[in-house]
Amino acid sequence: MAERRVNVGWAEGLHARPASIFVRAATATGVPVTIAKADGSPVNAASMLAVLGLGAQGGEEIVLASDAAGADVALDRLAKLVAEGLEELPETV
Repeated sequence: MAERRVNVGWAEGLHARPASIFVRAATATGVPVTIAKADGSPVNAASMLAVLGLGAQGGEEIVLASDAAGADVALDRLAKLVAEGLEELPETV
């Protein structure tokens, strides 16, 4: 299983707009990905309600994981998005 640990770059954490950007990016990868707090249970990264339910705060460590083909590329892209707190989806996602 491929995994990336990254700190949330959005000051407000994964709430509302940042969560929406993240979920759209996770869905766009075409790879099933889970997201979890460092000490929590993983949830579907393509589910807005699940991502909001994490309550991930800015600076908090999260874990992205997938065991599908193409997972490394997808996780690298999502980790970059989360770490940098991007306000728009990059064209590479």
